Amino acid sequence: MKLGIAQLNPTIGDLASNADRILETARQAASLGVDILLTPELSLCGYPPRDLLLDPSFVTGLETTLQDLASQLPANIVVFVGTVTPNDRAAKTGGKPLFNSTVMLQNLAVRSRFHKSLLPTYDVFDEDRYFEPNDESNAIALSIGNKTIKIGVTICEDLWNDEEFWGKRTYATNPIDELGRSQVDIFVNLSASPYSLNKQSVREEMLRHTARRYQTPIVYVNQVGGNDDLIFDGNSVAFNRSGELIYRAKHCQSDLGVIEFDRDRGDIVPGEIAPFPNNEEAQLWEALVLGVRDYANKCNFSQIVLGLSGGIDSALVAAIAAEAIGADNVLGVLMPSPYSSQGSIDDAMALAKNLGIQTRTIAIEAMMKSFDDSLAELFVGKKPGVAEENLQARIRGNLLMAISNKFGHLLLSTGNKSEMAVGYCTLYGDMDGGLAAIADVPKTRVFKLCRWLNQRQPGRDVIPQNIINKPPSAELKPGQQDSDSLPAYEILDDILDRFIHQHESGEQVIAAGHDRAIVQKVIKMVRRAEFKRKQAAPVLKVTDRAFGTGWRMPIAANYQV
Repeated sequence: MKLGIAQLNPTIGDLASNADRILETARQAASLGVDILLTPELSLCGYPPRDLLLDPSFVTGLETTLQDLASQLPANIVVFVGTVTPNDRAAKTGGKPLFNSTVMLQNLAVRSRFHKSLLPTYDVFDEDRYFEPNDESNAIALSIGNKTIKIGVTICEDLWNDEEFWGKRTYATNPIDELGRSQVDIFVNLSASPYSLNKQSVREEMLRHTARRYQTPIVYVNQVGGNDDLIFDGNSVAFNRSGELIYRAKHCQSDLGVIEFDRDRGDIVPGEIAPFPNNEEAQLWEALVLGVRDYANKCNFSQIVLGLSGGIDSALVAAIAAEAIGADNVLGVLMPSPYSSQGSIDDAMALAKNLGIQTRTIAIEAMMKSFDDSLAELFVGKKPGVAEENLQARIRGNLLMAISNKFGHLLLSTGNKSEMAVGYCTLYGDMDGGLAAIADVPKTRVFKLCRWLNQRQPGRDVIPQNIINKPPSAELKPGQQDSDSLPAYEILDDILDRFIHQHESGEQVIAAGHDRAIVQKVIKMVRRAEFKRKQAAPVLKVTDRAFGTGWRMPIAANYQV
């Protein structure tokens, strides 16, 4: 008995295209002799559909598309499709109007529906807003030829509540445990699990534990692709009943895998194991490229524009953009001011040459003077300072937005997470853009990524070495360096990691060895910058705590840490 693992990249809301992709994959799988094809969570509409679920026509369209898909599938294959099902009991008994469901299609019709039991509401998830939790068993005995297989169906979060593995339960029920006690032959988990750095190792350890605990093989099918700020990395896997990894799909790519279930042995036999990136930088790079590529493609942008300052952040974003949509489709704009060093201009041009991207240069000195003249009477008696510095960033932001508007390019903002955290960025200036490509990547990680890029092809530096070596600077006034306003990035990033990711208090961060005054200054900067982050472009999420949909801090607050 062969099982197919369809690692799909849906576009949210594009029901017809998503259905076509499932149909095409089912036909391919059938030609390979697959008996049962598994697709990811909400594969028909894409995950997460968010408030599209509040539109009754969207829900109706999903059901119509599902029925149409069922009628076109090959007759010799069973397909599990992720979709949304109305909760018919809601009007009488209360509860949410919808279920997050997986539907089994067989013999040209919908045969069974299975609903998600555990509905996450943390971080980027808000499923309790839309869905009713399942309260029924999701086990089904399925006959294929002269063989019968009992499948335990779970959907994403249903897998993540094993008290033996986590040391506690987050929810009252554990669907996997209930299915394990019913002696199913195999667990399947149909997921849309977003990427974050090193998450795959946790997934695999959890799945291995589950297979060993219940002596039952498990197949995990994950969505792939970028949807807004979320990146789904795929990496679908299967473990045999002994907890041995016997299949892994590709990282950050669509894939179709085939594994075999031996009914007599009650286990799945070894299949292909795709290589997983061998270091964090390689893993992160592929995720960022996928996120930019899919954001551009799914929002119908064919070209990208960004500002090239000669600094390391814009260099990394330019490299990601070139890899994502092709160097010929990337425009780097140099906008030197009187404070821009010749070295930075030369570095930006060298980077563009290395990447093969187009460049344009627009000097901003005359525009700066025009602003200064216009504000001279109002600012009389005031020393030049941050306002004048920020005007430079805003002039550049206006120019980039004008290019974006005129030519229909996607503007990428180039700020990193360290800057975003403490507000070392300018609203309506360097924060302008349709997507913040590296705003979840700390500055120290930016340096690591750039060094890794250069090591990836020995003898050819993608990022000019001078960009990596020189002290970071916004170059908004003579001799300016980031260290004038911020602690060394190694110190800053460790404080931010402890405060933001590990949820340590100020006193705990200080106890870890950091200077009290620096810690208090950094935390104050983080708090004060909240209004900027609320107005930022969508941030590609690559850590477990990003400044995106999962970050829910108040702006008008006076909580002292």
